[in-house]
Amino acid sequence: MIARAVEILRRAGVVAYPTDTLYGLAVDPRSGDAVHRLFALKGRRPQSALPLIAADVAQAELTGTFDAAARRLAAAWWPGPLTLVIPASPAIHRDALAGGATVAVRVPAHAVARELARAHEFPISATSANPSGTPALASAEDVALALPGVDAILDAGPARGGAPSTIVEVGERGPRLIRAGAVPWERVLESLE
Repeated sequence: MIARAVEILRRAGVVAYPTDTLYGLAVDPRSGDAVHRLFALKGRRPQSALPLIAADVAQAELTGTFDAAARRLAAAWWPGPLTLVIPASPAIHRDALAGGATVAVRVPAHAVARELARAHEFPISATSANPSGTPALASAEDVALALPGVDAILDAGPARGGAPSTIVEVGERGPRLIRAGAVPWERVLESLE
């Protein structure tokens, strides 16, 4: 099942898969064709960058520049619900970055999501598997109904839901909270001490 999903990703396809909160949509973020298909499928605005997930810290480092603070946060919270915003690698298609210079990446606490990224040998997109503006979906059945144009669905049962990941930008000016989520901001700061 994972091998077939990776073949689809390599052909600029879109794969739905479970994460530690909800179902997400994977494409190869290096492929402009794949990114454009994903945006069209979701009805997503091109001004919205795609977050990514990785199999592990080493793979996450393929997406951009990790400074000491980013490495410390990754070591403290991954796999888990903390997303880091870092300077992006030129390998990622600019449309996946919404024309920006940073990328959001995390290592999720879900074995299927990590295995898909590992088998793909590069991080994958992690936008929610739903049409833009509608509630996020927690089951493969709901994804199939809401997004009939998806190329494949990795069904690992219902996702558990819960708070979204906390998003933190790291860089020269220190950490900055972008979105509050499952990891309290105070604990993020404590892990940097």
